[in-house]
Amino acid sequence: MECSWKTVLLLVCASLGVQYTAIRTLRDSLSGPCRGEAGYSRWAALCDDSWMPFEFPQKHILLFATTRSGSSFTGQLLNHHPGVFYVFEPLYHVQQAFTNSSSWLRRLDRRTLLGAHRDLLLNLYTCDLHFMENYIRPETQDHITSSLFRRSSSHALCSPPVCLEGADTAAFEPPDETWCPKKCGPLNLTLASMSCLSRGHVAIKTVRIPEVGDLRMLTEDPRLDLKIIHLVRDPRAILTSRIMAFSDQFRAWKIWNATGRQPRYVDLSQITSTCNDMAASVETSLQRPAWLQGRYLLVRYEDLAHNPEAKATEIYRFVGLEMEDRVRMWIVKNTNSNVSTSSEWNYKFSTTRDSKVTAESWRLRLSFDIVRTVQSLCNDTLALLGYRQVHSAAELRNLSHSLVEHRIFQPVT
Repeated sequence: MECSWKTVLLLVCASLGVQYTAIRTLRDSLSGPCRGEAGYSRWAALCDDSWMPFEFPQKHILLFATTRSGSSFTGQLLNHHPGVFYVFEPLYHVQQAFTNSSSWLRRLDRRTLLGAHRDLLLNLYTCDLHFMENYIRPETQDHITSSLFRRSSSHALCSPPVCLEGADTAAFEPPDETWCPKKCGPLNLTLASMSCLSRGHVAIKTVRIPEVGDLRMLTEDPRLDLKIIHLVRDPRAILTSRIMAFSDQFRAWKIWNATGRQPRYVDLSQITSTCNDMAASVETSLQRPAWLQGRYLLVRYEDLAHNPEAKATEIYRFVGLEMEDRVRMWIVKNTNSNVSTSSEWNYKFSTTRDSKVTAESWRLRLSFDIVRTVQSLCNDTLALLGYRQVHSAAELRNLSHSLVEHRIFQPVT
């Protein structure tokens, strides 16, 4: 039975009404303890107006990337703004739920998995963090969990009102895997939802959406004001980073890189898919469809690494944020590190490095034979994004000659 446009409009209005009622109910429930006894310390920090639900329509940001493209670093540019509620890789839980499920469920097609991804993103953008309980394992108890993936990557999830005990620590140092769980304890998803509602921007980072076309339903959803930052990186650099960070999964590649002989069982499909997905997304944006207009910005990691403050300012302007001094300080501290290129890979989610050095340091790590293979597989993608190819080992190792062409990528308007 087909629905008329009037029926669809009524459904949308009803949905918006439910959300408005929920926010008003949450505001009322928060104000309750504030009227109580002064000694009710558990809620004292929540009685400040700064933790009330945000009065204006929120803005939504999706950092859309592929694995090992610099997305953890780029996500921290957003995370360090006090007006942003940032979530690191929530779709990890969807992937784990399907992977650990029965065999018939693991055979769900790509469309079904993408539907689950979009449903979770939509609920997170509307600050319903309880929806994650459908995927978090082990199951939550009373909306409390210790299993949220990389919780410490989010300032909002390690500071008031989610974590009252970590307030003093968070003011002087960023959350990490040690102090955030220790000081904050298990994550209360109700308090997390409250923190989300109190901020003007909700930002999510994911590497689990293949192409930008898979996001069309979210860009067209009237409940969202979505901005997509599409982060790309030289596929040769992506492969190098994957080999170093996930050595067990890329053992055949490591053998090839070390010996110069290609194993018969090396899997070329993953890097091929990465290149194809990147190219498909960029080609979609170049068509400037109506559903992407004003919503899409392409960012090359290499440009961000070489001129971090200027590119960060461009990103902030695109999503409607003002650059803050604390963000500038974080950029200076985390892009001029003395961390050597050899130790850069000790922690695979590290965001501290000499960004100009690491942007093309892959050229000293990857054998020319592998580089030549990737160039053959990703020829169109390299050309589309402005990455030069090399034709000899000497050219590969000559870092005085950049392989990144000067390109300007304008937002889709």
